[in-house]
Amino acid sequence: MSGTIVQESLEKVKLALVETRFFTFAAPPDELILDSGEKLGPITLAYETYGKLNSLRTNAILVLHALSGDAHAAGFHIGEKKPGWWDEMIGPGKAFDTDKYFVICSNVLGGCKGSTGPSSINPVTNRPYGLDFPTITIKDMVNAQKRLIDHLGIEKLLCVVGGSMGGMQALQWAASYPEMVCSVIPIATTLKHSPQQIAFNEVGRLAIMADPDWKGGNYHGLSVAARGLSVARMIGHITYMSDSSMSEKFGRRFRNSKIPSKFGTEFEVEGYLHYHGDNFVKRFDANSYLYITKALDYFDLSNGRTLFEVFKSIRAKFLIMAFKSDWLYPTYQSKEILKICKLAGIEATYCEINSTYGHDAFLLEIDEETHLVKHFLKKVFNGLCV
Repeated sequence: MSGTIVQESLEKVKLALVETRFFTFAAPPDELILDSGEKLGPITLAYETYGKLNSLRTNAILVLHALSGDAHAAGFHIGEKKPGWWDEMIGPGKAFDTDKYFVICSNVLGGCKGSTGPSSINPVTNRPYGLDFPTITIKDMVNAQKRLIDHLGIEKLLCVVGGSMGGMQALQWAASYPEMVCSVIPIATTLKHSPQQIAFNEVGRLAIMADPDWKGGNYHGLSVAARGLSVARMIGHITYMSDSSMSEKFGRRFRNSKIPSKFGTEFEVEGYLHYHGDNFVKRFDANSYLYITKALDYFDLSNGRTLFEVFKSIRAKFLIMAFKSDWLYPTYQSKEILKICKLAGIEATYCEINSTYGHDAFLLEIDEETHLVKHFLKKVFNGLCV
């Protein structure tokens, strides 16, 4: 590689360097009142921003992460070889063009990557919360994010966008703060968790709680409940892929030409699951997994009202995306979002992408998503949110 090319590469990385910041609020006696009626505070949210807020403060986009995501959506941290989880979508000239838009991403309440969650120190006991951490919901996550957006001096969001759990947060933003949201991009998501989705999460939670090292949630400083959390992640990964993507990626190939005896990791797909399970343990907290998956299961946007009542107050424009091979969040759930938008008189576009990647497609179908998002945001920015 020539010196010129190396220098250009270094300059690109330098331009893409980002730093995680932290916002703390809700100190007693002004704690955040949760959906459960409990109070929580102080609360810290880890967040990152990309691009610049314009003088009118009309170009802000809030990116909302999925279950295992965090605030690091794009760019590189110093010394990091791998960029943020949606780097192919966020940056100059990309779908969320940081030459035009100011992009924000925060780690959710209940998370374990800088935001307050069960692994955080409880100021009352001076020990990690563990299971003393209060129950949280998607709505609680959004209410905490609202405090961050207020702190940044933003009165209206050009767009709220996310896939999977991020899509639920985007929908909740539109329902809770309709006056603040100009457009919504819910990707591969749902208005409420189905029994099957709840069932998969429950099996993952039971795997964690059955691990002797979990110790009733009081494992901090002693262990990481690695076996249970690893199995929970393996279960999740199975649901994120599709039958065809697994067949294409692994087939029935063995890891070695000589078949191991008994119950070793023999097939390529088994090795893949073990690899991702082991890596997940290094970066995620078992109790956070319990709390966040429960928040997913509690999610029901109607929240005691009819969906028509919820959506009739929304004035945002919708771009709804789904993937044909997604069996975790099947396309019928996205079509239900479209249906209620139409009934409520909301301008909505539905795009079903013919992908074989399953639920993971929202992180992989970059070209298709970029084309759709660029066109949608241009229309919103030029006309809807004046």
